[in-house]
Amino acid sequence: DSVRGARYGAENNKNDSIRNILAVELLNTLVSAVNNVLWSYVLIVMLVGLGLWFSFRTGFVQIRHLREMVRLVAEGATAKTKKGHISTFQAFCVSTASRVGVGNIAGIAIAVVVGGPGAVFWMWISALLGMCTKFSEVTLAVHFREKNDKGEFVGGPMYYIKNGLKKHWHWLAYLFAAFGVITVFGTGNATQVNTITTAIDSALFNYGIISKDSVSNINLVIGIVLAVLLALILLGGIKRIGQVTEKLVPFMALFYVVLALGVVILNINHVPAVFKEIVEGAFSPASVTGGVVGSFFMSMKKGVSRGIFSNEAGLGTGSIAHACADTRKPVKQGFFGIFEVFVDTIVICTLTALVILCSEVPITYGQAAGAELTISGFTATYGNWVSLFTAVAMCCFAFSTIIGWGLYGARCIEFLFGTKVNKPFMFVYSLVAIVGATLDLGLLWSIAETFNGLMAIPNLIAVFLLSGVVVKLVREHFDPEAREEA
Repeated sequence: DSVRGARYGAENNKNDSIRNILAVELLNTLVSAVNNVLWSYVLIVMLVGLGLWFSFRTGFVQIRHLREMVRLVAEGATAKTKKGHISTFQAFCVSTASRVGVGNIAGIAIAVVVGGPGAVFWMWISALLGMCTKFSEVTLAVHFREKNDKGEFVGGPMYYIKNGLKKHWHWLAYLFAAFGVITVFGTGNATQVNTITTAIDSALFNYGIISKDSVSNINLVIGIVLAVLLALILLGGIKRIGQVTEKLVPFMALFYVVLALGVVILNINHVPAVFKEIVEGAFSPASVTGGVVGSFFMSMKKGVSRGIFSNEAGLGTGSIAHACADTRKPVKQGFFGIFEVFVDTIVICTLTALVILCSEVPITYGQAAGAELTISGFTATYGNWVSLFTAVAMCCFAFSTIIGWGLYGARCIEFLFGTKVNKPFMFVYSLVAIVGATLDLGLLWSIAETFNGLMAIPNLIAVFLLSGVVVKLVREHFDPEAREEA
């Protein structure tokens, strides 16, 4: 009987394992199908369409007022702010911190191998249009923001829906906030921590410092250290978040830009041919990739989607950080939104693409790829020693993203339940770092991308409905007579 019972139990366990595997595979198939529709068609059409709409309605403000943007950013970098608030530049740094991340290293590699070099061209187009969309989101966030019971500025899609649209649209605000709370744990935390541990493990393996048997213990220690650091920063409130990102973002961006520029300069003779490949590949991918990437639509889709995923224009989350800025001029802060997209996509993403293409590392078009392709571009130019520095860059990028998304999650849950839940949320959010460091996330990456996309839909509807307000604010900002009439 005991033998029969043992066999029966073993068979049950085996059947349960099979059912679990099938359930995961089914969920993975479902999520992949949703993401394919969401990120390949729905969001691209909505985001590109909205970018064109705002560009024409504002007279291409992102191009006409470039000098004003540079002046305001330079002025904001040295400006002082009131106690308890963050400056316009600090708000820009918090928002940039959440976007200048692993997507700039791994995401662009994916775009190049799946869409060919031409994907970079379409990434530039998406950035040009995204600048105006981000400008509009930030302008609305500052214009319709509120002060919470702690005296802090709070804003973003939830608030410009609530304060700018009629009551029958308010369900969009709650939908955005709910998706936001769910998304931050995956997109903003666990997946980013997983990237940090992967980068550190790879660097330590290269130098023979650790063995495979010790990886789990090392990752647990990394997770605990990150959880403590996050708690110390996030529980300190918006002021501490602004102070940390103000120092971290310029450092990590400059560090990466210098390394990438070095690759381009050392391979300067390849640059003209690379730009030719980018332009030709945008309209005739097969001529550059040897026929592996033969679809013009695939090249455009990958370039646009990776650009949007990187600079976040249209998702609305960046405006949450900008709404915290100590400013009375919504349009002024809107220009910081334009500069954010410029730094993220035009500068950092372009340099990543050039690192891959100028270094002439082997590219298997049409196949899966990620950060390892970008890293190989650095190592092919500098040697294996640079893997340590790329690991540091990836860790800085991912850590800054975690901080920025921590603020977004706190603002979303505060909108739903009030300020009393902020600290408990920050504490739980910090602990999730341990989960991200110690578990194989797998499916969570795809689920995080799904909810990230779902957040964009209520925001895009609201921004479109409020486009008239954006046009009015722009006109009043540049025309004193219009402001007096209003």
